Amino acid sequence: MAMIELQVPDIGDFKDVEVIEILVKPGDTVTADQSLITIESDKASMEIPSSGAGVIKELRIKVGDKINQGTVIATAEGAGEAAVPPKAESVPAEATPAPEVAPPPPVQAPAAGGGPIDVLVPDIGDFKDVEVIEVLVKVGDTIAADQSLITIESDKASMEIPSSAAGVVKELKVKVGDKINKGNLLAILEGAAAAAAAPAPAAAAAPEAGSPKEPSKDAPAAEASPSAGVAPPAAPAAADQTLAHASPSVRKFARELGVDLNRVKGSGPKDRITQEDVQAFVKAALAGGPKAAATPSAAGSGFGAGWPAWPSLDFAKFGPTETLALSRIQKLSGPNLARNWASIPHVTQFDEADITELEDFRKSTNEALAKKSKDAAKVTMLAFVMKACVAALKAFPRVNSSLDAEGANLILKQYYHLGFAADTPNGLVVPVIRDVDRKGIAEIAKETGELAAQARAGKLGPAAMQGASFTISSLGGVGGTFFTPIINAPEVAILGLSKSDHKPKWNGTSFEPRLMLPLSLSYDHRAIDGAQAARFTTYLAEVLADMRRVLL
Repeated sequence: MAMIELQVPDIGDFKDVEVIEILVKPGDTVTADQSLITIESDKASMEIPSSGAGVIKELRIKVGDKINQGTVIATAEGAGEAAVPPKAESVPAEATPAPEVAPPPPVQAPAAGGGPIDVLVPDIGDFKDVEVIEVLVKVGDTIAADQSLITIESDKASMEIPSSAAGVVKELKVKVGDKINKGNLLAILEGAAAAAAAPAPAAAAAPEAGSPKEPSKDAPAAEASPSAGVAPPAAPAAADQTLAHASPSVRKFARELGVDLNRVKGSGPKDRITQEDVQAFVKAALAGGPKAAATPSAAGSGFGAGWPAWPSLDFAKFGPTETLALSRIQKLSGPNLARNWASIPHVTQFDEADITELEDFRKSTNEALAKKSKDAAKVTMLAFVMKACVAALKAFPRVNSSLDAEGANLILKQYYHLGFAADTPNGLVVPVIRDVDRKGIAEIAKETGELAAQARAGKLGPAAMQGASFTISSLGGVGGTFFTPIINAPEVAILGLSKSDHKPKWNGTSFEPRLMLPLSLSYDHRAIDGAQAARFTTYLAEVLADMRRVLL
């Protein structure tokens, strides 16, 4: 066993970033990419993963320390090459940022009078295809240099991306849900020179307006930033969630639970609000304590005070016990599952599909493919179900939709990206097959197999688990008859598949054995009524019984 140093990888244009949490201790066994610490700057909060696998022997940092790329986090006893930290990308000397200041990305030179300026995504470290979760400005806003434009989030970090220049937003090039990378165009500004040369008139105009500008509608009220033309940051502002001292990831966590951060007391350094503080606030609310102020996204969700407190018992007095820590996936998915179950009015429609002929066709197809190539992917029943689901979703478009944040409109999706639940050693994850309507059965089977293998190996990226319009959860390989799957918000339905079984079915003159596939469709009763759900499963069963219907 070799002693290795676990170092801080490339963290982008950040320097001297504070450590706010240490997630491991000496003696812990860590795997490659397991989170070791959490760091936070004024614009980002992220978890730093381990560069190797092994047993932690010594921690070299503590909470409050400032770290940079290459800083040694800990020493570990690992195994050979697997534990060698990856070589960091070389960064030109001129690109090294000054302490606490991120260098602006390259921009177009403005004209003498203040011409258009392209604002690009700066270096965001070892992240690719990171999702935009908030747009903090709108067209027409006057912004200052370093003012946050958008919030992005990966599975390990949430950060705000600042503007590299000052000016008036003329055009936004990104929207919520887009995936961005270093160098992508965020916005086009105009009048940077004029805005920088004449701040006084803008300030003088504020009293005439009567009040500061309203925050952008693209950004949730919980995190809306005041317009740059209003008073400077040091000036008093109206009560707003921007006053709460919390990292972007904690703000997102609070939004998902419908918690107003201004009502939460922080326990971290400088009264910083931690995730534990938000959880404690919610527990107090459920136990009858102070009520969490509902945000528009939580309105009508069913959360609120009055729930009985979670029972706390000393189980050891009844007999021997063992404590088993939840996996990271379980910790992340647990609150979302609880939210979805409590906030969505679930109803489950049960049905059966006769797949006797389809199963025979699947077997013959695999035999034919095996003759052509020994490496051919095996066609699974899931691939056929996905194609059948597309036909059913086209026939019943409300099932392929989402409710908006206010619950007032139904967004009908014109794409067919289907998620499927994959069982892994650390819990369930949901990879997404995109554009199922444009792919053949063999291609779908190959892609589901590859994504499932990546999920089991823990190598599935966040982009591969986003954008689903409908989800399928299959327990056919395990057993059971029917079950009630929980809807994966913001989707409005999820299909559960159980183990197929031979049953006697009346053909008009006698009983004959038929292979029947149990179907369980859980649906959001706010978007789909019972008759529509029954018609959907009936139609789906008909398609599975005769796949020629897919061609209609």
